Amino acid sequence: MEYTKLPNTNIKVSKICLGTMTWGNQNTEDEGFSQMDYAVEHGVNFIDTAELYPVPASKETQGRTSEIIGNWLSARNNRDQVVIASKVAGPGDYTAHIRTTGFKGSSIEDAVNIELKRLQTDYIDLYQLHWPERQTNTFGIRDFTPKPNDPWVDNFNEVLHKLTKLVNAGKIRAYGLSNEKGWGSMRYLEEVRKDNLPKISTIQNAYSLLNRVFEGDLAEISIRENMGLLAYSPLAFGVLSGKYILGTAAENARLKLFPRFARYSSVESTEATKEYLALANDLGISLTSLALAFVNQRPFVTSNIIGATTLNQLEENINSIEIKLSEETLARINEIHAKIPNPAP
Repeated sequence: MEYTKLPNTNIKVSKICLGTMTWGNQNTEDEGFSQMDYAVEHGVNFIDTAELYPVPASKETQGRTSEIIGNWLSARNNRDQVVIASKVAGPGDYTAHIRTTGFKGSSIEDAVNIELKRLQTDYIDLYQLHWPERQTNTFGIRDFTPKPNDPWVDNFNEVLHKLTKLVNAGKIRAYGLSNEKGWGSMRYLEEVRKDNLPKISTIQNAYSLLNRVFEGDLAEISIRENMGLLAYSPLAFGVLSGKYILGTAAENARLKLFPRFARYSSVESTEATKEYLALANDLGISLTSLALAFVNQRPFVTSNIIGATTLNQLEENINSIEIKLSEETLARINEIHAKIPNPAP
């Protein structure tokens, strides 16, 4: 395993982060325990969850993923050996069962306190704003469309002061953004500088061979502002395993269970995936290994959030850290990308 530090902290994390959003829905508690045991045994010390999880979001299952992690931490008595990241949900139709206030009022502090109980811990290492409060283009929306009657009010400064209060209280060690855009990221960074607040550590956004929009402006922000990317969906909901093209997907595969998660299933995405599969075949490695190794090697990536529903998948995902792509291979990847750029926004 390779390790780095969460930017602007002394918190050591593995370059592979264990994603957990299927636990409590597609995966049982026992399976979640097995995944965490296996990951830790193989050098992974970084686990990412959210108050929203598991997905698809529902009132009946909300918070169950973090409860599974909390039960595991209690059973293994190893809190000091792992780094836990979680998130507070932004406003949206599918989060109304959690709260309707967004980040206003006591929402962030209340969310942290409830999450600490679920996780059975006194602190969360990294706490993230799951997505912006304002209307913007995210979750598969390619372009920003301004709305003249947007009710959002700028509260970047207020949110940062709430997070700083939680840092000072020892309830969180660092904070980050998620699903944020360039303008929002710079507004937060501006307020941090203005009021001399703890620096933003990370930004958790989608990033994969099929979605490299992070490179447009956020990659420069990441490098110049020392705000590391926690890359999620590096396998594009399993599309970049090749299993849907090859017809080997199990009946409980995510896109078979939840067809609405078709963000990476366009005609263009399928064509690009076929080309990346051919490249992987030429190299004698799996498409999964190619896709994950690419993300692992990007200079702005702090950690690559992998997710698995089986231990075999988890093993292959973790082993991707052993694969180093040559400059020639990276050039071939960029040739495909130039021909079919960002087919999945």
